[in-house]
Amino acid sequence: MDSTPTVIAGTGVAFGAPGVSPTWSSSDKDYVTTALDGPRLWATIGHGIINEVYWPSTGQPQVRDVTFYLIGTNRWIDLKRERRYRVATPKPYLPALTIAHYGDDYELMLEVLPDPLRDVLLVRYRLEGPYRLAAIVAPHLGSTGRGNSAWVDDGAGFARNGTYALCVAADQPLEQLSCGFVGASDGWQDLNRHGQLTWRFERAENGTVALSAELSGTIGVLALGFAGSPYGALTRARTALAADFDALRTQFLAQWEQWGSRLRLPRPDEGLGDLALLSAAMLKIHEDRAYPGAVVASLSVPWGNSTDSLGGYHLVWPRDATLTAFALLAANQIEDVRNILAHLIAVQRRDGHWPQNYFPGGEPYWLGIQLDETGFPVLLAAKLAELGVPELPGTAQMVRAALEFIARSGPSSPQDRWEENPGVNPFTLAVLIAALVAGAAWLLPDEREYALSLADDWNDRLEAWCYVRDTALAREAGVEGYYVRIASPDATGHIGERVQLRNREGESISAATLVSLDFSYLVRLGLRSAQDARVQDTIKVVDRVLKVDTPSGAVYHRYNDDGYGEYPDGKPFDGNGVGRAWPLLVGERGHLALQSGMDPLSHLHTIRNCSSPGGLLPEQVWDAAPIPAFELVPGRPSGSAMPLLWAHAEFLKLLVAREQRRPVELLQAVQRRYTSPSSSSSSGPRRPVAHHWRNEVPLIHLPHNRDLLIEDRQPFSLHFGVNGWERSEDRAARPLPFGLWGVRLTAADLAGAEELNFTRCYQRGWENVDHRVILGQAEFTHALLPAE
Repeated sequence: MDSTPTVIAGTGVAFGAPGVSPTWSSSDKDYVTTALDGPRLWATIGHGIINEVYWPSTGQPQVRDVTFYLIGTNRWIDLKRERRYRVATPKPYLPALTIAHYGDDYELMLEVLPDPLRDVLLVRYRLEGPYRLAAIVAPHLGSTGRGNSAWVDDGAGFARNGTYALCVAADQPLEQLSCGFVGASDGWQDLNRHGQLTWRFERAENGTVALSAELSGTIGVLALGFAGSPYGALTRARTALAADFDALRTQFLAQWEQWGSRLRLPRPDEGLGDLALLSAAMLKIHEDRAYPGAVVASLSVPWGNSTDSLGGYHLVWPRDATLTAFALLAANQIEDVRNILAHLIAVQRRDGHWPQNYFPGGEPYWLGIQLDETGFPVLLAAKLAELGVPELPGTAQMVRAALEFIARSGPSSPQDRWEENPGVNPFTLAVLIAALVAGAAWLLPDEREYALSLADDWNDRLEAWCYVRDTALAREAGVEGYYVRIASPDATGHIGERVQLRNREGESISAATLVSLDFSYLVRLGLRSAQDARVQDTIKVVDRVLKVDTPSGAVYHRYNDDGYGEYPDGKPFDGNGVGRAWPLLVGERGHLALQSGMDPLSHLHTIRNCSSPGGLLPEQVWDAAPIPAFELVPGRPSGSAMPLLWAHAEFLKLLVAREQRRPVELLQAVQRRYTSPSSSSSSGPRRPVAHHWRNEVPLIHLPHNRDLLIEDRQPFSLHFGVNGWERSEDRAARPLPFGLWGVRLTAADLAGAEELNFTRCYQRGWENVDHRVILGQAEFTHALLPAE
């Protein structure tokens, strides 16, 4: 390993001169590419070879890898293992890739080009040196290595699994063409045993297979064609080979240039400016062609060399897709944003929520519910409306259905944004409150009134659920208190005692000591001022507990004692492990710095420093001592997903927010309601007129002059009294918006009483629980917002 591959922006030249110390990682992606418009093929590049090839959708990897070898008289060279190569693109947003492999006595140029007209991947090669070029293709048709069949016919190689077919052909004769079973009779076994390709097997049925061949001559083009039948794959491959490669490349670049001409991004320096253009291209590359607007989280499988998962990250997460849309909006790609929103409208479930994740066609994969994923599309629609972008058909119906689901299900979510724990989470709650406020404009008057009342209540009670004071950690950090990562409110309506840690074999931790950057969205979305003492204190705690210094800069963990990452000895995550540092969280910390009045430039540089040699941003970076055996280097990509669109989106949003002095996601309606000077009075921030009592988040103390709305999802009769059941009476619940039922006790109803006592009777009978609310005591403590 003699060089570090680098993409040089704005030129067709790549450098990574011999003698430069390499910074390799176990993550295997250097770049990702696709053609725009018609074709439905995506290729990923890593370690100087082709990794996964996806077709006909971003959710369907069909090839595990295409590896290249040099065969000489006395030796053969595995180029993936040599790692002496450079990767170049004409411009950061033009994904026409050139890979240059070089050694003491050879140079191999590989131009990787998705055909802009067909479902074909083309690789033009030029070899100099005393070697013959060979390629081994590992089909994983049907997104699995199992059940594949391969054969040789008519000078080409074929593979098939069900309705997926692959053809490997070339414009020069394929010599020593063979197929075999991986680990037994594949081309690598042939090379390893004989030093050259000698086998000529014609068929390998129903297993994990590979195709191998020598490419004739020193100049030529290799084609991988995909179709629903072997005949179709052959036709596509040979049609592409019959076309002029340079003309196809020109057309490919013209399509991307047209898209890139609309980009408007800041350029503080060359490095950050180039990463911004590349990041925008990464977001666009991950959009599906068969289902426009469907954006997968990553064309990768975390720790993919240790799993055969059908899912990986090539799925759509509504949260990641919406955050990608906000980043594209910041980059001035309005139509792409509208396509994403149109797709989200199309796949919304009938009850108003979105699946945890799903294939680009809308088929759910994991079935969990994360309420922030129901709120985010509402925020996106509201942002487009705020900017005056014409409204898409179906927007009003989508917003109303989403808000109904939020109103009926919140504020506690079955899963948080890390897909691990149920409860009330500051990140999720911030999104829900902002969605209720921003989406209210699409509601009928009675629905609007209810949605805003619910938002005000949740906003007012947020600290009771998610903020702790006078803990040992607070005393160690020298602060009064801080926001916690998540809480499951107990019978008192306050934070429960312990939270189970996922990925840590069932360990649990005190909820009061579990911290994260999730609170940052309270500021990002305008619910709390960055100058709020509670926010500043939490920043101090997070910097103390979650920050880890690396050669790339200060990077942050998701939360303390996280288990999602490699083991201490470098072994891949297998359901348990040790959580590593996430570059995207540097972006969240940078937004906090920006909103606190500081320049986040250093955070942007740290994110860039975490990128791969090709400029891709990983999910995680290694944050411990180097482990050469696993290619783990501090501050560099680990074996987690790469590229991670969430990370690229966060970088873009922070870059644009730095220039505009305002987060992209911040909506005027939310800011006006909660953190602008007009939202506060001399007695503090906006107070709710009524509090909403629910089983999941019971209210224990009701301040003076507040109404109490006792509500449920089904009809009931309320039996209530005061001061130990005095003045008892019954009231039937009345229909509320969004299919809810409730009884409203006004401040006048409760005047002069010290406590409220109540129970409920349903169609099935009494609930057999007596509830008590202490009247006239404040449950919540707010820090006054500074004048702005």
